[in-house]
Amino acid sequence: MSFQNPGLEERRDILVNAKTIAVVGLSDNPYRASYMISQAMQQSGYRIIPVNPSITEALGEKAVPSLTDIEEPVDVINVFRRSEHIMPIAEDAVKYGKCKIFWLQSGIYNEEAANYLKQHGFTVIMDQCIKVDHAILVRPNKNR
Repeated sequence: MSFQNPGLEERRDILVNAKTIAVVGLSDNPYRASYMISQAMQQSGYRIIPVNPSITEALGEKAVPSLTDIEEPVDVINVFRRSEHIMPIAEDAVKYGKCKIFWLQSGIYNEEAANYLKQHGFTVIMDQCIKVDHAILVRPNKNR
């Protein structure tokens, strides 16, 4: 059976109920998609936690090197890394253990990681932009 993303209503509920998003691969370069999308989500009221070992901060938030370095719970893990790098991030998400939503941005797809995460109770969204979903599913409802 091939992977299918959760339906629109479930993705809307995730976005409406989320407060904090850990962004794996967030760049401190304002011209990168990860920065622009995370900035838009921050401006929509979400707290962003940058996860990137190459930076110290982004969007006014202190960066952490990996998911396992986050001390507080987060609601969504949003990933901006190439598909071939997803499995170790999925393993870190399971080790972190404080979040069960794993969201891969547009163009990112790894069925092996998705199966692994689902076996550990995660909701997995792949190849879907969180900002686009927010604009379509949440903003028109003005629930945030």
